[in-house]
Amino acid sequence: MSTLEQSLDALLAREAIRDLPNRYCDCVWRNDSAGIAQLFAQDASFTAISDKGETTITGRDNLASFFNGAMDFKPRPYIHNHVIDHQSAHSASGRCYLDLRCASHDMGWIGAGYYEDNYVKTAEGWKFQARRFYAVRMDEWPKNFER
Repeated sequence: MSTLEQSLDALLAREAIRDLPNRYCDCVWRNDSAGIAQLFAQDASFTAISDKGETTITGRDNLASFFNGAMDFKPRPYIHNHVIDHQSAHSASGRCYLDLRCASHDMGWIGAGYYEDNYVKTAEGWKFQARRFYAVRMDEWPKNFER
């Protein structure tokens, strides 16, 4: 493979990876828990971490159920400052930062934190392999979080 082809592949991978957090937020806004789950690899995990503890969900079916229950308070996420570390043709990692508002509370600000992600290229395209949310401040949590 030529350097030009490698550069093009890396750019296309970076753009596909950058799209994952954007689509994640779009699905949250639309209450599309099945859509969120499809952004994850089949055996992927999501972990929420706060000073009160940690909750981990593993597997696409479990993620769909979990995210369905997490939409009760109508979170409205805003993702920014996405950093991607491309590790190979099939793996990458990254971070992005979250400001969280709540439609149930007149779009008031209810939290902030950041995600640390591992991405994997699958037959379906780039997916989250592991997504870890670190809550810096959360005024409200979904009812289905075990903390």
